[in-house]
Amino acid sequence: MLSALATALRLTGAERDHLARLAGQVLPAETDAARRRVPEEAQRLLDGLDGVPAYVVNARQDIVAWNAAATALLTDFSGLAPEERNVLRVAARFRDTLCAGTSGAESAFSRQVAAELRAVSVRYPADRHLAGLIDEFATRDPDFARSWLHHAVRPVPGVRKTLRHPALGELEVDRYTLGLPGSDFSLAMYTAEAGSPSAAALRSL
Repeated sequence: MLSALATALRLTGAERDHLARLAGQVLPAETDAARRRVPEEAQRLLDGLDGVPAYVVNARQDIVAWNAAATALLTDFSGLAPEERNVLRVAARFRDTLCAGTSGAESAFSRQVAAELRAVSVRYPADRHLAGLIDEFATRDPDFARSWLHHAVRPVPGVRKTLRHPALGELEVDRYTLGLPGSDFSLAMYTAEAGSPSAAALRSL
């Protein structure tokens, strides 16, 4: 009944959680369609980041929207099946071709994503898709498995990585994530140190 009421009132993720807490309940996870519906303000923010590679992820780290610069830097997300548009799956798919020998950065990235997914798993304990994703990568990705065992839930907003771009060469970039208030969505952006060759390369995308 609470879930139906939240849907009828078009409550945000934060408002759904607050309603559940007031009633002493835990609402079931939203449907996949709701998880992939990008808030209008998030889409406007994404479109306004001209020349800054960025994408929007939901609570399960599914990539649900992206801009042209992100396509130019990382991959054409529209060419991936929806179930493959997940931060962990994209990172695993392109680890050998896109990441330039940055084991420390990959560990930091795994810690970042593991902390975010652990916090979300507490909010949505009945989400079988989320549990399946966590189990899958705890089994197949040693970095993620070690990070998951840390039991961290504190957000890690920034990670520095070295990317190998087919046209621009090696780029040293910082991946920052910002939670979008009132929702389960986050914005991930790739930037580079001001005045660096990597920053100039990003501007050319």
